[in-house]
Amino acid sequence: EEKRYHDEKPSSIVVDADDTIKEILQFQQDLNESFKDPEVSPLPDRYRKDFRGLDFFDPDTSFRVMAYLERTPESLPFLMPTTTDRKALERVYGIVYFNIGQKEHRLEVYQNLDLLDQEGYEDYLFLPFTDKTNGESTYAGGRYIDLDIPEGDSLLIDFNKSYNPYCVYNKKYSCPIVPEVNHLNTEIKAGIKDFKTKEP
Repeated sequence: EEKRYHDEKPSSIVVDADDTIKEILQFQQDLNESFKDPEVSPLPDRYRKDFRGLDFFDPDTSFRVMAYLERTPESLPFLMPTTTDRKALERVYGIVYFNIGQKEHRLEVYQNLDLLDQEGYEDYLFLPFTDKTNGESTYAGGRYIDLDIPEGDSLLIDFNKSYNPYCVYNKKYSCPIVPEVNHLNTEIKAGIKDFKTKEP
């Protein structure tokens, strides 16, 4: 049965809080482990050798929401600017609608056309966003969330699993710039914080 956003507006997802917290903490642990691994870490050697872990907000289930996904199959491909001269070939896969703190929000979710043929990325969606914590407790350029295409029109978005673009840690990376339309006029105090380090 088809559900329309104006008929039903899902907000927070009801789940076991303890299991959710464990899942978020596992995400943080996995991210820290990848940053310690010289094979996959974006950190330059001078930072990785003294790396003790990334800085996260405490897990907060109020930033884990079930959104309504409105697909946009007629959207045209476009070139998303990055922090270098490279352009990322993307299309707007859909628009997600959700509530945080009794306020309604919407964001665009993107599908990278260059990744479609790569194994493991067939169902990948990219959600970049900015919010009112940027430049304060979080990176000024915003954060990212990785998602999978759902079977229906409900999409779980957990802002506790937001992470920084790799160019925050190493300028050799080319990172998509968050489109202005994906700004949230609220504070998302969940997920990763800005990366601070002392120069050696």
